[in-house]
Amino acid sequence: MYRTQTCGQLNKEHISQTVKLAGWVNSRRDHGGLIFIDLRDRYGLTQCTFDPRIDKKAWETADKVRGEYVLQIEGNVRARPEEMINPNLDTGEIEIAAKKITILTRAKTPPFEIEWRSDITDQALFDFDAKHTVAEEVRLKYRYLDLRRKRMLGNLKLRHKLVNYIREYLNQGEFLEIETPILTKSTPEGARDYIVPSRLHPGQFYALPQSPQQYKQLLMLSGIDRYYQIARCFRDEDQRGDRQPEFTQLDIEMSFVERDDVISCTENLFKAVFKRLIDDGLMNKKIVLDKPWPKLPWEDVMLKYGIDRPDLRFDLKIVDLSKIVKNTEFQVFSESLKSNGIVRAINATGADNAFSRGDIDELTQFINGIGAKGLAYIKIKLKTENSKLKTEKNTSREVAINQQKLTVSSPIIKFLTDDEIAGILEAVDAKPGDIIFFGAGERKLVEETLGALRVELGKRLKLIDENELKVCWVIDFPLFEQKQTDNHYAPSHHMFTSPNPADIPLLDSDPYKVKSWQYDLVINGFEVGGGSIRIHDPILQEKIFDLIGFDEAKKKEFSHILRAFQYGAPPHGGIAPGIDRIAMLLAGEPNIREVMAFPKSQKAEDLMMGAPSTVDADQLKEAHIKIEE
Repeated sequence: MYRTQTCGQLNKEHISQTVKLAGWVNSRRDHGGLIFIDLRDRYGLTQCTFDPRIDKKAWETADKVRGEYVLQIEGNVRARPEEMINPNLDTGEIEIAAKKITILTRAKTPPFEIEWRSDITDQALFDFDAKHTVAEEVRLKYRYLDLRRKRMLGNLKLRHKLVNYIREYLNQGEFLEIETPILTKSTPEGARDYIVPSRLHPGQFYALPQSPQQYKQLLMLSGIDRYYQIARCFRDEDQRGDRQPEFTQLDIEMSFVERDDVISCTENLFKAVFKRLIDDGLMNKKIVLDKPWPKLPWEDVMLKYGIDRPDLRFDLKIVDLSKIVKNTEFQVFSESLKSNGIVRAINATGADNAFSRGDIDELTQFINGIGAKGLAYIKIKLKTENSKLKTEKNTSREVAINQQKLTVSSPIIKFLTDDEIAGILEAVDAKPGDIIFFGAGERKLVEETLGALRVELGKRLKLIDENELKVCWVIDFPLFEQKQTDNHYAPSHHMFTSPNPADIPLLDSDPYKVKSWQYDLVINGFEVGGGSIRIHDPILQEKIFDLIGFDEAKKKEFSHILRAFQYGAPPHGGIAPGIDRIAMLLAGEPNIREVMAFPKSQKAEDLMMGAPSTVDADQLKEAHIKIEE
């Protein structure tokens, strides 16, 4: 037996017992002849004391060990002296008086520090890690060392519990966990597929699943009315903080349900899971669990937040000014409106006291990177009788609003009338100290620009509570995006999403007005789950295929599901929350790589294993592949 207890298990109840521990050397200290070794495993850390007067041989061995050596230590549990108790450790009231030590393996000096910092709290350790970061490329190359750190072990434990509690909840609700194939058929679903050549069928390929979408619908046709899977998914797309080439989602599908049934089931699931994580002490976030999460119509969300995954932790909202400035002489606004564009604004509350001219220049560069040509703004100050504030005719003006005299200043003031300025100030509820930022032009660009600017303002003005999770549902999406490809419509979700039944007649007259039965679960500005009620009528499915431009060859790629629909398909729908993104938010981490054991880098490389890599010529020959330079 290598150990009788773990390194996080011992306390005062074990005093006088003889124990064996095994683990890694977290630190070694020599204090005037006494050697202290903090021994570490994933459960915790225990201090072991070596005294040459008790066992000289053990002391001599302890004098030779170094950090990350793997040891077995045997000794007696004793109470620490009062002045040496460490309240930050579960084992902080005891230590091991060591009488035997065995070096199981020696270790090279690691490329970065792994120490758990037993002298500080878990939160202080989290903050310490954030400030003393190691280059991510180094961490990923030596991931097995990185995962020894307390923070990373905590993230993996949180993720494990998250998945475990999800399974327990769904199993009690008559859901069946069913695995679907990893080697499947390549079909046009949005992102690029990872493809796998077939040795037995020369020139033909499997695809790794972007999601189990078609399989879970076929399970509904099979009579499996409540299915789930912790599913591995693969998408060959550009990387960012909340994306990986391979990721994990909770895949759920149900039969004989409508939109609100799926939403209610999912919401109840996560409320129950989050409560258990809070009770376990694994999740330290403020979140509403005793009230329904709000359902926000897509049109309202795009107007107020500029993005369909709003961060609701702060209250800056975007306001449409198109009607107020419809007759303006300011050409930036008037030309945008003549071209069927929009004019919108966001009021950065209190920004005038926080932002210098340089800050505004940085914000201008920020939105230029998105595609906007400039950033118009108006500053608001209070005009008092004794104010020495100068007003220049071309850049400043006094305006009376709600029995207050305000001074507004901006390079665009000279192009606006008093009534237009007053209308703008009232629309955005402007007050002294605010700065109003404007966006004008094509709707999609204005929404994207102001949506990103809103989040940036929230960060710069310190309006975001990082300890809070704000959850909402976004509903009533349009069925088609406001663009066409080759004179055909583009689905805003996927081609199996059902239109709202009330809007089906509009498919013949005005498809852009059709709302879908899509719904997204959003937390803190991240879409953590998307789903929809599916089309179960083969005639309607064919109609959608026609609208999006699928010819007979394209339809043939989905012949398996169209054929299945002809044998009686129940109404069904589902959702696919992302395990990685949810774990990231619960852990308070900046990206999903921090909650995955072995993630790829931002270049989609496995730096530890050296993948992707070349393969031997015989393997290529067997797979009927020839590489051309």
